[in-house]
Amino acid sequence: MQPWPRTEEEALAVQDALRSRVVVEDGPALPATVAGLDIAYSADDSRLAAAVVVLNTADLSVADTAVVRGVPAFPYVPGLFAFREVPALLDALDRLTVRPEVLICDGHGLAHPRRFGLAAHLGVLTDLPSFGVGKTRLVGDWEPVGAERGARSALVDAGETVGAVLRTQTGVKPVFVSVGHRIGLDRACALTLRLAPRFRLPETTRVADRACRDHLS
Repeated sequence: MQPWPRTEEEALAVQDALRSRVVVEDGPALPATVAGLDIAYSADDSRLAAAVVVLNTADLSVADTAVVRGVPAFPYVPGLFAFREVPALLDALDRLTVRPEVLICDGHGLAHPRRFGLAAHLGVLTDLPSFGVGKTRLVGDWEPVGAERGARSALVDAGETVGAVLRTQTGVKPVFVSVGHRIGLDRACALTLRLAPRFRLPETTRVADRACRDHLS
């Protein structure tokens, strides 16, 4: 592996090179296993814990968990946030004994100023189907979303559809779904709904969030 970027210019060059390797395809319709990935930071932002939790899609039971502690690998720069987190998440992925079929990030993929957010970055480096489910918008605008579970609206940035604003629970704020690598938006949205039977966020995000927070504390 190439040395990890140390400057904004180096990171932008890596981002541009990797973006060309994103594969656009439908991806698996119903993967047997999915992984949630999340990171928690210490109060002073000097330490982190990265968690990857693999769930069985059929019953949402936990098949495997890996959590690692570390430090941010890059300064905070808008649009380059993935460079802080990717090394720790790759380390956690390497420690799994169950290889997930799909990666689901707490973040964004195509819905990014340079169309290469965390979900795309991890997908390209692992060559696993990947997408992001964000709690908040990073880029784009959308028309009002219906109030019922399953309603969605296109997330559009500069005339390009970069994701979907998806209502996972009736009357609850929607989430922002964007593809990263080797999976289409329709399947990413369908899988998000399957993984969110009771709450706004998919279980992949919820269990990974708990795992990294528990490990950090």
